[in-house]
Amino acid sequence: MAKTAIAYKEKMKEISVLSLICSCLYPETRKNIMGEFEDMDIKPIDKRASGQAFEVILKPPSPVSEVAHSITSPPKRDISLEDIQKKLEAAEDRRRFQEAQILRILAEKREHEREVLLKAMEENSNFSRMAEEKLQLKMEQIQENRQAFLAAMMERLQEKEKHAQEVRRNKEQREELLP
Repeated sequence: MAKTAIAYKEKMKEISVLSLICSCLYPETRKNIMGEFEDMDIKPIDKRASGQAFEVILKPPSPVSEVAHSITSPPKRDISLEDIQKKLEAAEDRRRFQEAQILRILAEKREHEREVLLKAMEENSNFSRMAEEKLQLKMEQIQENRQAFLAAMMERLQEKEKHAQEVRRNKEQREELLP
């Protein structure tokens, strides 16, 4: 049964994709393709809604095809302990090289992250410094406004005091003149 399946696989490889597509598109060509195989029969089944349907019947293998499809095992090589050791050393070297590459990549990423972090810290410091300078400027402006307001209030108070003194003097003079 295994040899029959192998023969079937070999025959299926011989059918090109193009000829399969053509067989679906042109039924008369399909009939020619179906008659070409010696150790299998392909019979079309009634067309279904999903597309074409075929029945593949494998014939018993002929003695000629038996020889043609026998699979020979590859020749065995004598593998020495030295060859195995060399292969193991080569594999270990590849592993070390890959590990070194990964470590280099990780170090580069770490360095990049450190640079990004330093840049972010510098920008944060600059932002904080600028915000502090703006706050200081605002505080100075508020202080100046307060001093200006207090100076204006003091000036008004002094004017009112002068006015009150004048009113008192005028009142005293009137009282002296009117006895």
